[in-house]
Amino acid sequence: MARLLGAFRDWFGAESPSDERLLDSVRRLLDDDATEYLLGAVDGGTQPCGVCQLRFRHSVWTSSVDCWLEDLFVADSARGQGVGRALVEEACDRARKRGAARIELDTNESNTGAIALYESLGFSASSKQHGPLSGRDLFMGRRL
Repeated sequence: MARLLGAFRDWFGAESPSDERLLDSVRRLLDDDATEYLLGAVDGGTQPCGVCQLRFRHSVWTSSVDCWLEDLFVADSARGQGVGRALVEEACDRARKRGAARIELDTNESNTGAIALYESLGFSASSKQHGPLSGRDLFMGRRL
């Protein structure tokens, strides 16, 4: 898992976290009941080439569990072979089994391949219901 997350870090051109910090974080999260990792391989393969990280939390808005698909990465050599689709489908199934009312994620708007995958699986940029408000849901963040 840490190896694949390191490849994900490298794919988007980041220099941190270090491989050691990634491994430490994965180990810590494996001990957290609110985190699950899924691994995927090309049909018949034994070497994982894809990883999906799920985080679960209770939502006051749905009175149930929410699932955050925090990371999804498939190695370049395995792209286009259904690994990412299988991981997201399994993520949705795992979320349902935990009683989640929704699964959410974020991705960069220039990552058209990921957006196409997510939309083909029913994800939408306007998934939340906020009364009279309409429009796209935006993920926002701030460094502290």
